[in-house]
Amino acid sequence: MNRQKLQRMLVTSASSVLAIVVALIICAVILLITGKDPVKAYSTLFGAAGETKVLQGMLNRATPLMISAAAVAIGFKMNLFNIGVEGQMRVALLSTAVIGGAVNLPAPLHIAFCFVVAMATGALWAGFAGWLKVKRNVNEVISTIMLNFIALSVVAWSFDTFFRLDKEGESTSLLVKTKDLPRSAWFPDLVDRRLNGMLIVAIVVLVLFWVLVWKTKFGFQLRASGANAGAARATGVNPKKMVLISMLISGALAGLVGMRALMGDVHAYQNNLAEQQGFNGIAVALLGRNHPVGIFFSALLFGFLGEASGRLQLDDIPKEIVTIMTGIIVLAVVIINEAVKRWDDRRIQRRAAAMIDEKMVEAAS
Repeated sequence: MNRQKLQRMLVTSASSVLAIVVALIICAVILLITGKDPVKAYSTLFGAAGETKVLQGMLNRATPLMISAAAVAIGFKMNLFNIGVEGQMRVALLSTAVIGGAVNLPAPLHIAFCFVVAMATGALWAGFAGWLKVKRNVNEVISTIMLNFIALSVVAWSFDTFFRLDKEGESTSLLVKTKDLPRSAWFPDLVDRRLNGMLIVAIVVLVLFWVLVWKTKFGFQLRASGANAGAARATGVNPKKMVLISMLISGALAGLVGMRALMGDVHAYQNNLAEQQGFNGIAVALLGRNHPVGIFFSALLFGFLGEASGRLQLDDIPKEIVTIMTGIIVLAVVIINEAVKRWDDRRIQRRAAAMIDEKMVEAAS
């Protein structure tokens, strides 16, 4: 690793750490204003890090966030903002619950089949936004947000109208869920009923994301198209094709986001299943700077904050302070990252100018 690359990596990591520190300071001020002791709150919150149950819950919460952030990051690398992961996940959840529950296969094949269904339906829904971008130049932020609303509404209507069952199999119960998946479609636990094996899938997704984006020709074309579509087109890359492929891959990953909850926990679709995990992936991707290593640690942080927040209520401190903290982290990341980027660009420009001046002096002498 050359010095410049190492320096850039350290600057990037420092900016994310600084965002977290800023969020902690602002939340401490908020706690003081409301009459709460920030030292006590943070001692309670981070003191839970030594509890096995909290750590297991952290990993369970972090699992879908890793996949969701990877789905967002693959779009960011193409300079696409896929805000529709929540809707793509919701479509995949219901489709997998219904189709996966209608077939009988041996355990490994059934799990693989459910993954294929989830990825295919997620990619299909994201493909609409990709097609609109390529064919009609519709901004993907607008189209994915609108497709979110459409997905949530269509899935809720379809579920309530056609697939809702109660314990007796009737469709008029307040117990709102689909038919349970067969046991052959249940994803196994790493620790019985405490830590689901989807964590391994999430880590594999991050590894494959790293290989795809940084170690393949496609990844180079992806990053080149995202950085400068015109220059990429001049080298023979088709930016429109890259947009569509990127959205399909992003949607396929989005389809996997809810599988820990569906196949590893509830084993049936419910309206509030895996709620907000698609949106939270955006925050994790931003804090992790769209890099697999950063995403991994960011997901762990968000997972820990979500799991440990309940401890605050024991000290009469509202757990919503964690929600405020995560929101501030996202805002701080955006602001600090932009400031750091501008500083780094100026530093590179000054270095380049100094090298040019040095060459000119050498040539003159």
